[in-house]
Amino acid sequence: NIMKVVLQRVTSASVNVDKNLISKIDHGLLLLWGIEKGDTFEDIETLTKKILKLRIFADEDGKMNKSIIDVSGEILLVSQFTLNGDISKGNRPSFVNSEDPEIAKQMIEDVKTEFSNYLNVKEGSFGALMEVSLVNDGPLTMYIQSKNGNMIT
Repeated sequence: NIMKVVLQRVTSASVNVDKNLISKIDHGLLLLWGIEKGDTFEDIETLTKKILKLRIFADEDGKMNKSIIDVSGEILLVSQFTLNGDISKGNRPSFVNSEDPEIAKQMIEDVKTEFSNYLNVKEGSFGALMEVSLVNDGPLTMYIQSKNGNMIT
């Protein structure tokens, strides 16, 4: 069980469901968040704290010295069970490691709650077929993971 997040620094990002705009941010992070069976609230705490502290935004000199909190950025949080896809056998991904949808939905709500203590958080629509659009700033994309409450590489 590994909780996985694809983080993208964006100048804008949005989610549409059935051609309707449901969420939009202008400056911040798009987080694609995958939850596997056995992931814990400790993993959520580990990853949210790391993301909040990452110095990946430019300071006045153009150097990556500021956190998302420092720049008053927003978060667009999108549940992404396909991050758990196992393609080691055959050509069709297996998602047997993905958490049960009801549990995963609650965990995504817990992620939102953790971030909401510090920032404005918008969300995708859990379980819906979404169209996610973004303008990646940089581009800056990172893949971060936690297992048993600890960051892993």
